[in-house]
Amino acid sequence: MRISLAVSSIAIAAVLTACGQGDDAASGSVAGNNEAEESAVVADVFADVAPAEASNDAGNVLISAYDGPYGGVPHFDEMDLAGLKPALEAGMVRNLAEIDAITGNPEPATFANTIIPLEQTGADLGRVFTYWGLWSSNISSPEFREIQGEMAPVLSEFFTKITQNEALFARVQTVYESDELETLAPDEQRLVWLTYDGFASNGATLEGEAKERYGAINKRLAELHTKFANNVLADEESYVTFISAGQLSGLPASFVTAASAAAVERGKEGEYAITNTRSSMSPFLTYSDERDLRETVWRTYYSRGDNGDAFDNNDLIAEILALRHERVGLLGYENYAAWRLQNRMAKTPARAIELMEQVWPAAVARVREEVAEMQAIADEEGAGITIEPWDYRYYMEKVRQAKYDLNSDEVKQYLQLDKLREAMFFVAGELFNFEFTPIEDGSVPVFHEDVKVWEVTDKTSGEHVGLWYLDPFARTGKRSGAWATNYRGYEDYNGRKQKPLSANNSNFVKAAAGEPVLISWDDAETFFHEFGHGLHTLSSKARFPTTNGGVRDYTEFQSQLLERWLSTDEVIDNYLVHHETGEPMPADLVAKIKAASTFMQGFETVEYLGSALVDMRYHSIDPTGIDPDAFERETLAELGMPSEIVMRHRSPHFGHIFSGEGYSAGYYGYMWADVLTADAAEAFADAPGGFYDKDLANRLVNHLFAPRNSVDPAVAYRVFRGRDATIDALMRDRGFPVPDSE
Repeated sequence: MRISLAVSSIAIAAVLTACGQGDDAASGSVAGNNEAEESAVVADVFADVAPAEASNDAGNVLISAYDGPYGGVPHFDEMDLAGLKPALEAGMVRNLAEIDAITGNPEPATFANTIIPLEQTGADLGRVFTYWGLWSSNISSPEFREIQGEMAPVLSEFFTKITQNEALFARVQTVYESDELETLAPDEQRLVWLTYDGFASNGATLEGEAKERYGAINKRLAELHTKFANNVLADEESYVTFISAGQLSGLPASFVTAASAAAVERGKEGEYAITNTRSSMSPFLTYSDERDLRETVWRTYYSRGDNGDAFDNNDLIAEILALRHERVGLLGYENYAAWRLQNRMAKTPARAIELMEQVWPAAVARVREEVAEMQAIADEEGAGITIEPWDYRYYMEKVRQAKYDLNSDEVKQYLQLDKLREAMFFVAGELFNFEFTPIEDGSVPVFHEDVKVWEVTDKTSGEHVGLWYLDPFARTGKRSGAWATNYRGYEDYNGRKQKPLSANNSNFVKAAAGEPVLISWDDAETFFHEFGHGLHTLSSKARFPTTNGGVRDYTEFQSQLLERWLSTDEVIDNYLVHHETGEPMPADLVAKIKAASTFMQGFETVEYLGSALVDMRYHSIDPTGIDPDAFERETLAELGMPSEIVMRHRSPHFGHIFSGEGYSAGYYGYMWADVLTADAAEAFADAPGGFYDKDLANRLVNHLFAPRNSVDPAVAYRVFRGRDATIDALMRDRGFPVPDSE
């Protein structure tokens, strides 16, 4: 089923609020201060709503089959918001008719007449969601948000009709419990299990009032998730800090140029705009000498959704938590986290918490060391201050320069966006045997002039692999962060064959005309990270739509691992060249970067773990009468959160867990995946050919990228590595003490 029951009506809120999203992608390493993590909220949910070939529809272009080259491409040049609601309505009608055809089959249920037809349903509606995702994430507008608010509960009701269709579930259950199951191929068996679980874990077994209440809760949650996301977007668009030429002290020229361009875009020529996104906030806090402005920008950013106005999210959080708790109670679970983690790699909240609590003390201890180093510099300068959250990045940059003689802005001169893209293509060629060729003849429509498209082929055979779209720049109406998605997933079953259409999205600030876009090392890691999600899509050999999804605490592993190739000698020597001279990055600067590889790990780990632990606490209690603001403060105080740091995502703008359910009780998954990442990175470091070892690369692609969710992740990793991962490599990776083995 295109809009897979493996993700079900529970996950539809994520699709509705951030379709196409995998910031901290769709989506990022907890080791990096980046925005990749938010990407991933929808990266694999959206994979399940990827469109497929269908009969041409002469009517609404949003629902009609893709056409043109490369097996058909979306009609991005013809999309019209006026057609969205009619297309959704038509898609739902067609989807229900497809379901009726399955349940109306008089023959006994089998894999061939139930599971396979179910996989093939929803293709028309899936195409509509491709466009919905763009309007939601890339080109949002007040007009779209009005439609979004109206249709979210309608769509939730629609999906509830499917998950609670008794006749459909009975047929799925028959296949699941039949002797036929043992005769199926392993990926077919997993498909049956995922399909059955998509029903059983999401209310299909309920009856009577409980069943009705379950559907009502889903409908209301869809409304709340949508409103939460739109409130955050409203604050990101509305709260912009404008500064004058006299307030630019300390800021790099590249940042000043970009801030000027952002101000001009907003009708403030002669001023400089600090937008309310991480990609603007973080460099400002790192370099600005104006402490009062640093505090203003910091408070503006971390107060998103928490301003006591019409866009305040605190009441929404309380209602969301209460409804989630009530809903899983109907299914017999003690709390939401127990329900959520049953089919994740962690399996139980206790195991997830155990991992985080193993790392937390060492990370907090490192923060104390970092703060002491910063305070010493501030005292030496006679600043007369005590380090506050808006000082952390600024003084850590001073520590970096003093300790490692490493200037972040100097590094930035070697990080050109276009060159980094070429570096990613090089890595993809070495590991995956992919070649990327730009499509510049206009044969593939795009939804904005900034978007570029490449054809991906096999370097050896020349076989077409898929297309890769890149939407790199920030603009009004585009959600913040970085994320990956796809407009069509890989398929090869039952006579159906299609190649993927993969997309990456970022929010880099455009440079002035003729100037290169220079980005930070952290942003470069994020760029590689999101490309890892894209390669996961492009390399898929999972035959079915449902198995092209993923397990949340595993899907970040592949993308986090790809970040490691940024610092390989092959990339540094050939692609990290000075934007003016073209000279490669000097050896002494490379040495400084590598020496500082564990720099600021206290800050980066604690700000992430603070969010992850609060998320798990929210979803492990009875939230009746909860005050989110008080709960956040009290939980962090109990954990011993250093006062100089806040959660990476404070509750009122924690879109991972409140604008949908992709990461609710699951934000820990970045660290779970990073345990695998660190362990796998050590395998490459120890391989005869290092990070470009051909044998290990083949195992990586064949066992960890290509199968997607057609193989249990724990089994897949064990086959790749020859054993399970341990926490030791993660602790070494961050420069923390390795815990004693028992």
